[in-house]
Amino acid sequence: MNFFEQQDRAQRRTRWLLVLFGLAVLAIVAVMNAIVLMLFGQAEPGPAGEPWLTREFLARNVDVMIWTTVLTVGLIGLGSLYRTLGLRDGGGAVARELGGTRVDGDTRDPLRRRLMNVVEEIAIASGVPVPEVYVLEQETGINAFAAGYSPDDAAIAVTRGALEQLDRDELQGVVAHEFGHVLNGDMRLNIRLMGMLFGILVMALIGQRVLLAMRLSRNNRNAGGIVAAGLALMVVGYIGLFFGRWIRASVSRQREYLADASAVQFTRQPEGIAGALKKIGAGQRGMRADTEEVGHMLFASDALGQMFATHPPLVKRIQAIEPGFEASELEKVGERMEREAQSRRAEQEAQAEAEEHDRREDSGPGGLLLNPEQLIENIGDPGIAQILGAGLLVAAMPGPLERAAHSDAWGIEVLLYLLISSDTQVRDDQLLRITAARGAESESRVRNLLNAVTELRPDLRIPLLEMSFPVLRHRPQPEREALVGLVQDLIRADGRVSAFEYALGRMVQRQLHDLAQPARTRPGGRRRLDRLLPQAHDVLAVLAYHGHPDDAEGAVAAFRTGIEALAAKFGPQTGHLSALERMQDDQGWPAVLDVALEALDELRIGDKEVLISAMLATVTHSGRTLVAEVELLRAVAASLHVPLPVGESPSGESGTTASE
Repeated sequence: MNFFEQQDRAQRRTRWLLVLFGLAVLAIVAVMNAIVLMLFGQAEPGPAGEPWLTREFLARNVDVMIWTTVLTVGLIGLGSLYRTLGLRDGGGAVARELGGTRVDGDTRDPLRRRLMNVVEEIAIASGVPVPEVYVLEQETGINAFAAGYSPDDAAIAVTRGALEQLDRDELQGVVAHEFGHVLNGDMRLNIRLMGMLFGILVMALIGQRVLLAMRLSRNNRNAGGIVAAGLALMVVGYIGLFFGRWIRASVSRQREYLADASAVQFTRQPEGIAGALKKIGAGQRGMRADTEEVGHMLFASDALGQMFATHPPLVKRIQAIEPGFEASELEKVGERMEREAQSRRAEQEAQAEAEEHDRREDSGPGGLLLNPEQLIENIGDPGIAQILGAGLLVAAMPGPLERAAHSDAWGIEVLLYLLISSDTQVRDDQLLRITAARGAESESRVRNLLNAVTELRPDLRIPLLEMSFPVLRHRPQPEREALVGLVQDLIRADGRVSAFEYALGRMVQRQLHDLAQPARTRPGGRRRLDRLLPQAHDVLAVLAYHGHPDDAEGAVAAFRTGIEALAAKFGPQTGHLSALERMQDDQGWPAVLDVALEALDELRIGDKEVLISAMLATVTHSGRTLVAEVELLRAVAASLHVPLPVGESPSGESGTTASE
């Protein structure tokens, strides 16, 4: 099941969740009406032994039922809305609520540096923005979670116990599991579950408050009705919570097996995630924080009984990875954990990290995989080759730029550095614009970066940009909006737009737009590709033109290859060559592509798969892939909310050719 099928499945699960939640609300409304009618309903005296719930009784109390229904639904809806709005800042808000401390990108703590390296490698390999990283310092057990509405506002959090007790392979397995949730579309579902369950729980909480207030009140005369109402709210709320937990468990359990399988696919090291699960099973140490709301999001969760368990049993999860595993082996794992001294482990991991970095120092980058069918399968599900390729890219990054990208103070200057022209006159103009927009200190930092690294290898530009994205999330909204304007000014400084400049501007714009409205970010819409074929032609024409800048015949051939991929799904295409002619306007093509991408982002998820396949057919037509094509592919995929993985050439032979 590839990325597009997973996203479609996630959307169906969300609709099913809404149906179940609606049924739970209807049940709560029915019970509340029954209780209110028994307590406050107006009934005419009738013969003894006759039922009191008659048509006449219901007709006499229609107003009571309407108000009870409105108040109950309104209370649940307002509770859910309040909780959801409290999470509008994305995954970081959830991590901070649980006591998480953000890991600075430039940390020198060896364990946190190792965690950042693992997260960056998997993010770059997957083709998604590098998420925020948090550590739950007060939690000594092994656990982790991913939270957010989309990959753009995601956060990965691990406990201090996971940092200290897991080796690098095990930590990579846990992080890869959480990325499985990110890429499978589970995070949005988790946020919605939190909001819905809080809406149901709020009734019980209000009932508790009412009863507590009446108990502490000195004037309890005529309080019987209020006490009864409070008791009714509490009872109905906890009955609703019972069904809410059941819904959450039924939605969550199967997703954990899928995320475990994704982790094995990512790392090709089943012993990594299996080792982490074994250590959790041997330790059996729950989290100190209240995990009622987030239990379904954790890597492992304490079960509330099999009916309410949000995760499959640990032993079954391990056996799904290692079929021959026996539960009795957990005791040996626990004994081994006891023998390992934590301080010694930290020293060993720091030394191993330094040695690994040294080994990779001289390695070259990976190239883009030239097999379109395989790349489609790797979208949202990268393998070990992609992770190794990303590791090589990170290792090849010049030290000054890597440190600056991880720094809250220098992160934006790294982004600006990437746009500085090699032409002296244009460069001076760009630096003046930076001074005017952000001040002399920012301009000085950009100059320092230029002096430290005069020329960056082309295939490292997009990875460096992605490494700087977490810094943008902590900037105030007005500063982020001003940054978008400054980026466009720097791009237009020389009167033309290169493929990389467009890619950077588009990716920054998309990232900041999604950060401002994370709840509205969705992987797929409702529009059909057969009604947006002219826009699809424009995208293919841009890729064909920039892949063959000095070869008109080659551009036409590549373009026709992409058109044929669309024709296989939608029939013969007409009038498409005019799209390729428009792309030869160096000034006009960016605006045309912007309009096309805004429309195509609303495509159904299945139609996005068809479009991505046609794009890959266009790019791989000649058997060679230019860096410009890779950069445009990443920008277009990001605009469509499709994570495009890096290439899988771990040997260091590049499958790309540098080109401006």
